[in-house]
Amino acid sequence: PAPGMQWAVSSDMLVEGRHFFAGTDPERLGHKALAVNLSDLAACGARPLAFTLALALPQVDAAWLEGFSRGLLQLADTHGCELVGGDTTQGPLNICITIFGEVPTGQALLRSGARPSDDIYVSGTLGDARLALEALQDQAAAAALPAETLAAARLRLEAPTPRVALGMALRGVASAAMDVSDGLLGDLGHILRASGVGACVDTSITMKLIAISALPESARGHFDLGFLHQCTLAGGDDYELLFTAPAAARTAVAAASQASSTPVTRIGRIEAEPGMRLVDGQGQPVVHHYASFDHFA
Repeated sequence: PAPGMQWAVSSDMLVEGRHFFAGTDPERLGHKALAVNLSDLAACGARPLAFTLALALPQVDAAWLEGFSRGLLQLADTHGCELVGGDTTQGPLNICITIFGEVPTGQALLRSGARPSDDIYVSGTLGDARLALEALQDQAAAAALPAETLAAARLRLEAPTPRVALGMALRGVASAAMDVSDGLLGDLGHILRASGVGACVDTSITMKLIAISALPESARGHFDLGFLHQCTLAGGDDYELLFTAPAAARTAVAAASQASSTPVTRIGRIEAEPGMRLVDGQGQPVVHHYASFDHFA
């Protein structure tokens, strides 16, 4: 590490049929393979430096490799992150990236710093990726969505935006952070366990963060309230930043949002009593059984 800096290292794997559909556009797949790793660096406030790529391919397809490389390396160039090595082999399509970043010593954002009365924030939007997944699996759901809404949701699923600039801007501001990969409630649960605290989340706010919420009621008829809550609270594949910060830091959070050109929304608060509590817009408890994605469930 450079003087005064620490490494931040993460690995993520994408498996065909598990993380993405067969036939997914290779350029978008290259983008997503690196984006999900960049998101991990963003979650600890690290600046990207380099990555390795381990790639299993059923066969050599020059056109596919050209598209995949373009998506991968364009995003790498955007973040100044060099491809420095890796491995290739024949087998079912499987992409594994290990990424390296740096953060000033002692300034990394961790999961363990949330404290009672802290605000809870999330960047960007929630639930669009899960909405796109439903539409790709269900023709009736796809037909119920305007084409532009479906296209925007699918882009969120297949080419997420890693919030690297926001993560770095939150160093010294956020008390805890991680990215939302398996669903908001499940990932917030990781912060709560690491910090030894509880949380209250306002579902009337999270509901407004999905693209479909901007549609007329008539266009939303195919999707019931329970499904929309499932998308926003436990949908997964959002790759937004979930973080906490003291109420006194609201001005600093707003400044970090503006500096990184990344919208953030305050969705709840940290509480001393352990556990996860959901409320509606009137502060009434919401009974729920939403579970985030679990590969082995």
